[in-house]
Amino acid sequence: MIPSALAFLAGCAGFYRLARRWLPPAAAALALAFFAANPNLLYLQTTAMGEPLFVCETIWIALWLVEWRTCLDSDPKQARRLQGWIAAALVAAVFTRYDGWVMALLAWGCVGLVLVRHGGQARRGELRSRGFWLASVLVAAAPVAWFIYNAAAFGDWLYFLRGPYSAKAIEMRTSVPGFPPHPGWHNPLVALIFYMKAAELDAAAAAWGNMLFLLSLLGTAWGWLIARRRAFQWALLLWLPVLFYVYSVAYGSVPIFLPTWWPYSWYNSRYGMELLPALALGLGFAAQFAISTVREFKPQWAKVAACVLFALVALNAAAMVRERPLVYVESTKNIDARRPYDLQIPPALRALLVERPGGVILMDTSVYPEIVALTGIPLRQTINESDLEIYRDALAAPAAYASIVLAFEGDEVDRAVHAHPAGLNSLRRFTAKGQPPATIYVTDTPSAQQAR
Repeated sequence: MIPSALAFLAGCAGFYRLARRWLPPAAAALALAFFAANPNLLYLQTTAMGEPLFVCETIWIALWLVEWRTCLDSDPKQARRLQGWIAAALVAAVFTRYDGWVMALLAWGCVGLVLVRHGGQARRGELRSRGFWLASVLVAAAPVAWFIYNAAAFGDWLYFLRGPYSAKAIEMRTSVPGFPPHPGWHNPLVALIFYMKAAELDAAAAAWGNMLFLLSLLGTAWGWLIARRRAFQWALLLWLPVLFYVYSVAYGSVPIFLPTWWPYSWYNSRYGMELLPALALGLGFAAQFAISTVREFKPQWAKVAACVLFALVALNAAAMVRERPLVYVESTKNIDARRPYDLQIPPALRALLVERPGGVILMDTSVYPEIVALTGIPLRQTINESDLEIYRDALAAPAAYASIVLAFEGDEVDRAVHAHPAGLNSLRRFTAKGQPPATIYVTDTPSAQQAR
């Protein structure tokens, strides 16, 4: 997808610029190579998933925070401009992923704290400036706007948190009674281990993961020691996903399944990708330490050492491709499970739409959204769970609102059909291994409803 690809390119540019704040060209380029050549990231930037965009936003937020703190005393005018860019990026992050909410709170709170605690009259004046408060209002308004949308669209301002498609509701539907819903449930330590393992498997070949993670941690510590006076502490924001996902896995009904550990499956493995910039930057500092050490004792071997490190980055990427990237494998598992329905249901719907031109389809698009695209119809030709009150009205009288109904066993549409079967005829049933059975119903009158 073009937006994801553009986010990938912008993220690479921002990452190199961030690394060059403290690292020489060779070490910064090595860190960039590790980041940009990651097979999982290269796969995700071809999809519509939100991770490439959020990673890009995280990088630029960290970069602009570093630059803002650096020029706060020397160039107040530039600092004000950067303040506006930081606020805009935080708003974008809030609307991209829920991690962005925590990032916005921490990042903008720290900006305000610096202005309050560290400075004289000039900084206190900046804190009182109209620009700062306008930016603050914009950052605060982003989550408020999401609350308002949920209230207007679904009648519950916390619908995303406690509605039928929330993480909690999905966990309740998929949990096995008598067993923990997922590893790390109410156990932050296990949640930490699972998230760090996911990040490790997303970033490195299986045999290299532990070493890579250790080097990255040591490199980050080294960076803190040598660059903390050059605003390096703001780059620690790149490690925020660790805290967010440990809490989310332990207490937020967010499971992460890995093929190496029970339950030996693939689920949400892509979340580890959000830690890739932090790991790459830490490795950049570790690489600079190694090159500097070689230069200190054997100056003539410094370039050889850099070439060896670049070769190791390439070998890591090649090994990951050979092992098949974790995020890519998860996507293929999903595709394989859905393929029978993707091949059977859309042709059946197209045939019915020939008889019912412009006919409206009542269906749940949250689990199998690709069926709409594969059928070749616009989303407006469906009544789905995002259609405000009309969806609830259609569930109360399916035949009155749609000429075709697609129900998956156990979903809201299926329950509505069984509760209000008047005017509906079961036409065809579909089954697939590991998937709920699906049934197509048609109304007694083919022209009952036309597209809105």
